[in-house]
Amino acid sequence: MNKTQISIDARNIFLSEYQAVLSTHSIDVSGYPFGSIVPYCLNKVGLPIILISKIAQHTKNIISNTKVSLLVIEGNADDSQTVGRVTFLGDAELVEKNDNDSAERYYNYFPQSRDYHKTHDFNFYVVKPVRIRFIKGFGQVYWIEKNNFQLANPFIFEEEQGMLNHMNIDHIDTIRHYCDIYNIYYRMPQLPEMVGIDSEGFNLRVGSKIHRIKFVEPVTTVNAVRRALVQMAKNYDFGLES
Repeated sequence: MNKTQISIDARNIFLSEYQAVLSTHSIDVSGYPFGSIVPYCLNKVGLPIILISKIAQHTKNIISNTKVSLLVIEGNADDSQTVGRVTFLGDAELVEKNDNDSAERYYNYFPQSRDYHKTHDFNFYVVKPVRIRFIKGFGQVYWIEKNNFQLANPFIFEEEQGMLNHMNIDHIDTIRHYCDIYNIYYRMPQLPEMVGIDSEGFNLRVGSKIHRIKFVEPVTTVNAVRRALVQMAKNYDFGLES
C-alpha cells in the first residue's frame, strides 16, 4: 500500500469518529499517562480541537507538559484488534479566545457545549501533530509524518456554513435519503443534520452520534460540492437540483 493511500485511510478514521482517548502526563502520579474520552473535531487547517474545563486534570497536566496523544478507534467491533486505530502524537496549545472559526465548527458537531467555556470555564485546545501511528489491522502498522496526514479544509467557515444551512433548510429530505442509503438510523421527530463538509466528505449528526459519508472524488469548491451531492442523489434515484 502506498503512502498516500495509507494517509487517506488513517485520515478517514480521524474524520469519522469524533471521540478519542486523550492521554496527558499526570502531575499527580508522576511519570504515568492519564487518559479519558474526549470529543473532538477538526479546525480549518485539519487539526483536532478539544474543549476542556480549566479545573480538569487534563488541563493541569497540559500546563505542566504539553505533550499529549489522541487515540481514535474505528467504529464498533467485537474484536478491537481487527479495526483501524490512529494514535495522534502532538503538543496541546491553547486556542486564542478570538478564534471564532474553531469554536463555531466545534459547536456544529457538539451544540450542547456552546456555553461550556463561558458558564463552566472551559477552554479550547488545538493538538499540533508531531507524528501519527496508524494500525490498519492485524500486521498492518505504519508511521505517518504530519505533513502527509494533515489536510486543510478548502472552505472558509462562511462557505461551509452556507452549504450546511442550504442543505439543512432546503434539502432535509435529501439528507434523510442519504441516511437511508448509508444505513444511518434516525427516529422521527429527530432529524439528521449536516454538520461539516470538507474536501473528502461530509458529516451528519443524528442526536449525539456523528456519521461520515465520503465523496467519490475530492472536492475543493462550493460548486464541486453541489455537483457531488447532486450526483450522489441521482445515483440512487432521488432528486437534488440546487
